[in-house]
Amino acid sequence: MTTPTFRDLAAQWLADHQVEWRRSHIKVLRSTLDGHLLPHFGHKPVGSIVKADVLAFRAKVAELPGRSREKMSSKRINGILAPLRQILNDAADRFGFVSPTMNLKPLKVRKADVEPFTLDEVRRLLATVRADYSDYFTVRFFTGMRTGEVHGLKWKYIDFTSRVILIRETFVLGEDEYTKTDSSQRDIQMTQVVFHALQRQRGATGKLSEYVFCNREGKPLDNKNFTDRVWSPLLRHLGLKLRRPYQMRHTAATLWLASGEAPEWIARQLGHSSTEMLFRVYSRYVPNLTRRDGSAIDRLLTSRLIGDGAESDEALPDRCAATSS
Repeated sequence: MTTPTFRDLAAQWLADHQVEWRRSHIKVLRSTLDGHLLPHFGHKPVGSIVKADVLAFRAKVAELPGRSREKMSSKRINGILAPLRQILNDAADRFGFVSPTMNLKPLKVRKADVEPFTLDEVRRLLATVRADYSDYFTVRFFTGMRTGEVHGLKWKYIDFTSRVILIRETFVLGEDEYTKTDSSQRDIQMTQVVFHALQRQRGATGKLSEYVFCNREGKPLDNKNFTDRVWSPLLRHLGLKLRRPYQMRHTAATLWLASGEAPEWIARQLGHSSTEMLFRVYSRYVPNLTRRDGSAIDRLLTSRLIGDGAESDEALPDRCAATSS
């Protein structure tokens, strides 16, 4: 059976499907193809690629250095193999052979714990961060916006009259894009603290750029530059554990939960379609939220049993003492 090369089929696959994808996703795919898949498989006819070839490629990729570790992470390896799997599956359908990636399971990805800051740590960060980033920190810590959302935030989406932030775009890989999901399109209510921070920010960048937070040229902030030059040095200076700036979003969620806000409202603020992720990801930081600390059943039994004449815990020591005497 004669089949086209992987390079030719990959180009056809990309042309056929790119109308379905966001520009940022297409950029990532092109980078993966050019950096990994085409150098290894590009010259091979797709029909000649067997499972052993795929496994050998995966093992080779696993030895490459990752962004912040000695070897590439399982999540990144899975991300490289995903388009390979899709292209070979498409080839198998077109030319009638069994895909070599059939029954090839993704590598297990270790679940990453959220590491929110405490309110005291937030106070320390806000008190210490350089002045031109103070309002940026305030908005991120108390709105739960994603990195791309806050970097892509434009003044036309700030409604000071209604005190809401309209999340309509995100800034990804150097371009404005539609938000991560449809549910990410939302209106975030401003607290008084956020309202005042945005008013101050308007005085700083309102005439400089269409973006709320920008560099001196009026362009959106670069996350890597921010992390390397502002975020990480600040955490080291304060003796706080290094973590990604995205933890500011997790901090907003846990602070809302701790303050007793309704889970449905919090989910809407974060851009979640339901409260499922809220309970799954954050509940351990606020035990009372899910009533898993025993307080609910304790109150129920106390009100019902003591109300029916049962003795409280406070009365038990006296009775025991009387019995022993």
